[in-house]
Amino acid sequence: MTTFLLLGANLGDRVLTLRRAADLIAQRVGTVTQWSRLYETAPWGVTDQPSFLNQVLVVDTALVPEAVLDQTQAIEHELGRVRLNKWGARLIDIDLLYYDQLRLQTDRLTVPHPFLHERRFTLVPLAEVAPDFQHPVLAKTSLALLASCTDTSEVSVYEP
Repeated sequence: MTTFLLLGANLGDRVLTLRRAADLIAQRVGTVTQWSRLYETAPWGVTDQPSFLNQVLVVDTALVPEAVLDQTQAIEHELGRVRLNKWGARLIDIDLLYYDQLRLQTDRLTVPHPFLHERRFTLVPLAEVAPDFQHPVLAKTSLALLASCTDTSEVSVYEP
């Protein structure tokens, strides 16, 4: 199945952390078939924190969605993620955006990601790798979601 993952980091060596996360995803989740450029993005939710680097990966996986979540959370933990505050600063964050066209709602996981259409830091890299992918609930492409997004936060290609 094709799954879309959003990686984010705003503490430590952000580039190295995202590279390490992508390597571990390739080892434990599935084959990474596409990756967006890195984007420097303003914090969302809690704005008094350093800016993020974000990237979207497209991964072909044989894992079920809950196993993808288990693996990505284990990778976060291995890379030093400590969950203190919702939307707070973090070494690494890995969100499951889509799992093909699946719609899923459990106590642990909602797919598609419930906030992806509200966040430029998600939509910009997603539109880069999957401009025509259609949201299974909203029935809009990534480009259409980005065009109608009301989030005005800064998202720019990362230039080290």
